[in-house]
Amino acid sequence: MKMGIMIIIIGLIMFIAGLIMFYSIELGQIDPLLRSIKNTGTFIGLSGMGVTLAGILLYLINRNELPMAETYDV
Repeated sequence: MKMGIMIIIIGLIMFIAGLIMFYSIELGQIDPLLRSIKNTGTFIGLSGMGVTLAGILLYLINRNELPMAETYDV
């Protein structure tokens, strides 16, 4: 499997894990542990979006393009 696709998959997993961590905790929690879990979910989710974008760009840069068929009709 190409490296770009693997990075995209890892980024999507990070993004989904961040969503789960963020939305599993209710708003307005005063417990420091729960607030840190919610903040960690935010960080992991945003990082996952960046990793996914990097994987997409890496995939687009490294894909093999077909050679141009140069035909000159005179």
